[in-house]
This record gives sequence, structure tokens and C-alpha cells, in this order.
Amino acid sequence: MASQWENFRRNLGDWQGSFTNLDSHGHLLDSTPSLLSLSSGEEGRLVHFRLRRYGSAEPGAAPTQESAQDYRTLGRQVVFFANGCFSKGSLQIAPATRFGAEYGFISGDRRHRLVQLFTADGAFSSLVLIREVRAGSGAREGPPLSAAQLLGSWQGEAATIEADWPEPTLANAAIEVDQPDGDGLRIETRLGSGTSVVLGRRQAERQAEGPEDSGLAAPCYAIDALSGDGELPGRLLLLPDGGLTLVPLRISHRQGFSVEAGWLQSPRRWLRLIRRYGGRGEWLSSTLLIADRA
Repeated sequence: MASQWENFRRNLGDWQGSFTNLDSHGHLLDSTPSLLSLSSGEEGRLVHFRLRRYGSAEPGAAPTQESAQDYRTLGRQVVFFANGCFSKGSLQIAPATRFGAEYGFISGDRRHRLVQLFTADGAFSSLVLIREVRAGSGAREGPPLSAAQLLGSWQGEAATIEADWPEPTLANAAIEVDQPDGDGLRIETRLGSGTSVVLGRRQAERQAEGPEDSGLAAPCYAIDALSGDGELPGRLLLLPDGGLTLVPLRISHRQGFSVEAGWLQSPRRWLRLIRRYGGRGEWLSSTLLIADRA
């Protein structure tokens, strides 16, 4: 079985894309072009990270922000799976501390990443959507995700890495998606012997308040209850490039919860990454679910 380091190295390359900031309802705040390079060194023992962000998409423009870092090891806060996808986030939720989670999906010459951000008092506040293609590949991002693309039956497998056991545990997975009232969204997920159901009500589109948020209005679904140690209201957003985010509206170090991102890699393959936290705010596990249309 490949190591975490080998799984990380599946992301090597030069990735052109953009960082798009969204508010908690999926409306556009701003977007900047980017170039991220992950290169190998020291006979594979080092990965050099370099990120450049640009104020303009004009060819030859100088970066307005640049950062670099060398990696020789990976911390426990990030988990890489066999196909190169990863989940990253806080190991412990603490009072008066901002919480964030990042997810990375990769398929050939495309990457889709998402960051979920919460305020210091635990309220879901914003998203960063990062869409990337391998430089020079000619690859294109996918269309925005719609409920119609998810409807039906999906079958696959889930790999779960526990906080105290780094080797993945595999389980069969099945997903059923329907629209019981013609406008909402119901997602039933079976992982091994467990079942969870998300039932969302489509929210009315908010009117744009100015030019800065008029470029995107992601379909937004209100969730009455998300499973955990108790029930939490949540929000489901369908995003550009086949993306999906599912979060509680508020988190606490005193109540268990899960956060999730998804990516429709192709019309017939759906990838989901899920992070789970316990009733004392501790990170419990990360799961990669890969499901194909039945």
C-alpha cells in the first residue's frame, strides 16, 4: 500500500487556476488567477511548494502575492488517499479559535479544491474555491453542479482513515439522490452498515447587493438536521466545476459534527471527502468515497 508521501506526490506538477472567494450563501466576493507548482527534489525526499497569485490574467503579468515552502514530512492534520485526493483541517476544535477545512480532488490534468471557513464563535462564514488544470494540458473545468446531475443511484467504495490508525479501512458505499417535492434534495448514503440522510430545502435566490457579488449565485439548500452527536442545521451548496459543500451552520467543541466537500469528476463518477469530529472537538476520521452511477 502506498505511503502518505507517495500519495502526496501524485499532485506534482504546475497547476494553473484561480482562487475564488464566496460568502456563506455561495455568492462571489472576488477571484484571482493563480499558478501553483509542486516539484520534486532530493531524489523524491523533498517536495517544493510555490504559489503565485496574480492581480490580472494578462500573459506575463507579475504576481501580486507569492509564497514558497519545502516539505519533507507531512503533519497529522492532512490525510492523502491512494488516488492523490486529500483532506486537511484542525486536529482539535478550541473555544474562540477559527476553524477551517480544506479538500483536494485530482483526476488526470484537473484538480478541484475547496476551503471551508468558520468564525471564532463557530459560525460558517465563507468558502475558497480553487479550480486548477495542469499547465499546458489544454484541460478544462467542468460545468457548475446541478441537482439533476446527482439524481439516481450510485455505487462505490469508501476508504476511511482514523485519527489513531493511519491505514484506510474499506467499506461498500451506496448513494440514492432524489427530489421528493420536485425542488428540494434528498441524499441517502449507506457506508457499510451505517446510513445517513440529508434532506435539503431549496432557498430563494438572494438579490445581488452590488457588483462584487453579482457574478455567481450557487444553488443553496437549507438542511434541518445533520447527523452527529445530536442534530445540527446545515447548508448544502452546489458549486462551479462540479463542486459541492455540506457544512453545519455552526460548530462547537462540545458537539460532534462532520464537514464535507464533493466533486463530480465526470457525469458518471462522484467523489466525496468527509471529515468527522467528536463531542470534545477532536478530529476522529477522514473518508474518501468514490461512487459511480449505477
